[in-house]
Amino acid sequence: MTQPMIGHRGQETKALLKSIKPKLQGIFGTKEDVLIITGSGTAGLETAVVNTVNPGDEVLVLVTGAFGDRFVKICDAYDIKVHRLEATWGEAACPEEVKTYLLANKKIKVVFTTYCETSTGVLNPVSQLANVVHENSDALVVVDGVSCVGGVETKMDEWGIDVLVTGSQKAFMLPAGLTFVAASEKAWKVMEENKQSRFYLNLIKYRDRLADDSTPFTPALSLLFGLEQVLNLFEEEGLENVFARHTLMMNMTRAAMKALDIPLLTSDESASPTVTAVKPSDFDPEMLRKVLKKEFGLSIAGGQQHLKGQIFRIGHMGYCSPADVLQIIGILEIGIVKVGKMINLGEGVKAAQEIYLQQEALV
Repeated sequence: MTQPMIGHRGQETKALLKSIKPKLQGIFGTKEDVLIITGSGTAGLETAVVNTVNPGDEVLVLVTGAFGDRFVKICDAYDIKVHRLEATWGEAACPEEVKTYLLANKKIKVVFTTYCETSTGVLNPVSQLANVVHENSDALVVVDGVSCVGGVETKMDEWGIDVLVTGSQKAFMLPAGLTFVAASEKAWKVMEENKQSRFYLNLIKYRDRLADDSTPFTPALSLLFGLEQVLNLFEEEGLENVFARHTLMMNMTRAAMKALDIPLLTSDESASPTVTAVKPSDFDPEMLRKVLKKEFGLSIAGGQQHLKGQIFRIGHMGYCSPADVLQIIGILEIGIVKVGKMINLGEGVKAAQEIYLQQEALV
């Protein structure tokens, strides 16, 4: 990323984008072009909304946490009629409930959901959700994959996802500043007829310019340099191995928390391979976060909205390895003792080590 700048309309940038295009398609699991927008993940979510929905249209948002709620807020800002189907935070969206809702509300044009709900550590069953939507309505399926695409298996075309969004700062291992959006043929037809006003976030402009290996507006070139290297790293490791590594880190982290008798927010079936949410019952998670930051320089995330002060979250995605997980669990154990919970030091690390060795034996 520290390479000297090049002209963003020159042949070098064209060559860079031409190199990036097919590699992004593989990660998304799509034959469609993956469009690159300079902006945060939220810019990608807003892009998905303004390109697929007209003011006054009815949409369904599946809310399993703070980022499902963000889709609601974006839709509200554009005078869209929002139907909200909320799950208990820590639980995944239920396909049968979605089916029932769609059958009772025939005017819904788009269903919005998150793949990994970052705020709770839930991985929603987007394949099943998309199948239910398409079997019971003509609605588009729009998925926020910001905190997991690149870390979990994603098959946009096979699963019937119409618009998929992710960002650069999670499993893509880059600083914030790029958002990636891909759309199905069905979604493109809807977008071409959509009358919603839009300028910078107009996906049709990005599609047409990417066909010429360009962008409609100035790209973040330093991030594109980094993106090319990230895609090379994915290729070198192999996507199946990338996904297996994330699953292993999730299993190590969850086993450690169980061994330390600290409740997890999500079930094993709904857990995300990229982030684990923990809900302690006998110590203050905010105090633990302060101790870890002060004594070890280790930052772990807290809860959002009504979960603030109730949970802590451990991200294990991108550049993370099982070695990082073992180190973090060892540090966590010290912090847990310091905030007053009685544990046997090493129990969490041991549980994580055993998961690692079991996985190694399977391989």
